[in-house]
Amino acid sequence: MNEQATSRPSPSLGSSSTEVLLAAEVFDGEPGCIAQARELADRFLVRLAAEWLAVLGEHTRSDLMLAVSELVTNADRYSHGPYLLELEGNAECISVTVYDSSTALPVLYAPDPARLGGHGMEIVVALCDRLTAERVPVGKRIRAEFQLST
Repeated sequence: MNEQATSRPSPSLGSSSTEVLLAAEVFDGEPGCIAQARELADRFLVRLAAEWLAVLGEHTRSDLMLAVSELVTNADRYSHGPYLLELEGNAECISVTVYDSSTALPVLYAPDPARLGGHGMEIVVALCDRLTAERVPVGKRIRAEFQLST
């Protein structure tokens, strides 16, 4: 059985529709991977707006890009192997999922401006509408979900 940590006990976003736009890429941790992940996310958002007529609110793009940066940085820093970034979305929601080889679930600290480091997941939780982290056979999966403006 998978262990799971969830930031909010709400149902999955966008569960009313099974059709989604999907983009995914495997990264090996080489220099420039985080920038490449952000480029993938940017291209994905452009397609989502054009093809699905998704309404990206004032802060949606910047929040999503920061979440991608934080999640990929954590995978790069804490896993021992390649990691996968997967983006899914429709006109209602977007999910950012990162799979990596580490089975250690992230620690969600209480906000503390005096603490050095450990703010990445705190930032992601503040930006997204729902965050889940669970162990999977290959390591772990962390998913941040963003509800879009309607």
